[in-house]
Amino acid sequence: MTNFVLVAGARLGASAWDEVAAELRAAGHEPRPLTLSGLAEKRGVPAGQQTHVRDIVDEVERLDLREVVLVGHSYSGIPVGQAAERIGDRLARVVFVDSSVPVDGESFLSGWPSDHVREEIEKSDGFWLPVGPEHYAGQGLTDEQISRIIDRSSPHPGATLTEPAVLTRPLGELPATYIKCLLDDEEPMPVVAELLKNDSWELVTMDTGHWPMFSQPRELAAILRGAAA
Repeated sequence: MTNFVLVAGARLGASAWDEVAAELRAAGHEPRPLTLSGLAEKRGVPAGQQTHVRDIVDEVERLDLREVVLVGHSYSGIPVGQAAERIGDRLARVVFVDSSVPVDGESFLSGWPSDHVREEIEKSDGFWLPVGPEHYAGQGLTDEQISRIIDRSSPHPGATLTEPAVLTRPLGELPATYIKCLLDDEEPMPVVAELLKNDSWELVTMDTGHWPMFSQPRELAAILRGAAA
């Protein structure tokens, strides 16, 4: 049995993993979807990026989990990557699902044209607001799946996007799987491509868009089981 700690990307909480968690549970594993501070049912809790790192580390330590596979989607690859370093020998593997990865001293918004996001955060009392259905077009999602994402979305605490990551060792030393969703972009971002040169990293592709926990939950669960093995 593997303990999977599942962390969704920006604006989403634990419920994003409902279908994936059901598949993992049916296969005899222990999925533990986690809502980060300030999101979904934890709205109103102040949060910066290091708050989210602590959320993940605290969950692992509170439950005294061993042989942990940490899974981070999209934005959450940044706190998950930092948490993976901090849980030490409790970690079995870290899986990045079409996600950003932490770079020491850089934020989620570093390295891409993000002035519009910073402006939105400033205008929206410090939050990155949910988006409409047009944002999810061309990502292999049905109308019903898009509706579920929107229904489960909440404003995202802006400080988590602008604060810098803090790494204590090279990320390439961790045992990692990177899942690239090809409808989002056919090639991993340059920082990920560099990390994939490490022997401890592997690349897996999915023929779907950026939200595979909604568009292909069974296939994603199978990849997660394979990463654990």
